[in-house]
Amino acid sequence: MNGYLLRRVAATVAVLWGVSVAVFALIHLVPGDPVRLALGTRYDAATYAALRHRAGLDRPLLAQYVHWLGGALHGDLGVSFRSEDPVSTVIGERLPATASLAVAAIVVALGIAVPLGLLSALRPQSVFDRAATVLSQVGISVPDFWLGILAILVLAGLLGWFPAGGYVPLTEDPARWFDHLVLPALTVGVVSGAVLTRFVRASALEVLNEDHVRTARAKGLPEWTILRRHVLRNAAVPVLTVIGIQLAYLLSGVVVVEIVFSWNGLGQLALQAVQSRDYPVLQGAVLLFALVFLVVNLVVDLLYAILDPRISLT
Repeated sequence: MNGYLLRRVAATVAVLWGVSVAVFALIHLVPGDPVRLALGTRYDAATYAALRHRAGLDRPLLAQYVHWLGGALHGDLGVSFRSEDPVSTVIGERLPATASLAVAAIVVALGIAVPLGLLSALRPQSVFDRAATVLSQVGISVPDFWLGILAILVLAGLLGWFPAGGYVPLTEDPARWFDHLVLPALTVGVVSGAVLTRFVRASALEVLNEDHVRTARAKGLPEWTILRRHVLRNAAVPVLTVIGIQLAYLLSGVVVVEIVFSWNGLGQLALQAVQSRDYPVLQGAVLLFALVFLVVNLVVDLLYAILDPRISLT
């Protein structure tokens, strides 16, 4: 296990380095001058030259990358061109919003997918199974921004149950934070839940047809006991992969949903960084997204071995 972990950590570092090179090269190919955009109407030649020098943009690209990488290795991701705040501070301010939305959306998705998927697998080709299949297909097909707009029109506009958008930090007002969280979490959670339902059903159906489950049924064990003892744990292994991908995707910032609900998260931050050519923030955000994907995948692989001892991590 220790050797496996060391290899995965080494691979994670190598991938992050590759991502940093690719992102650095790509964003410098994008046309537009970040200092000119940051100055706006305050532009004058002397200020422009001073800011370019302070940001290190008057140096060769390789020197800029080496300087940025050296800082990143010490936890310094540079300073935002736009706000002139440290990038780590800018990202840290947005991270709680995206993390809370991602966790809430996964809870909603599992609350939909697990019961629907299991009941469909227990009653294949039944009316319930067909209805659940249609609903999950609809959920997969519907764009999340359209679902978000519909939720705003009905639940916020028509019924007035929840605010139409905005973000309130948990530490500032927990009740208002929850009110603002419900609609974006439902929007993302319904779409993710529709995807997960298909995987839960397929995985549970496969386990239910295995010999040890047929033997348990032949012994006369109740269906709930068979489900709890023999199905849930085995069916969870493939489903875990999809949950990990969904969680990593959500933690990386659900850009469209954050824009629809004015949710002040990492997705909006990355979009604003692209629009303003804020290179340091964009590099820091993409590096964080890559790290989230790698860490979530590592945790999922470790959970495989815990859920199924037959899986060996070597």
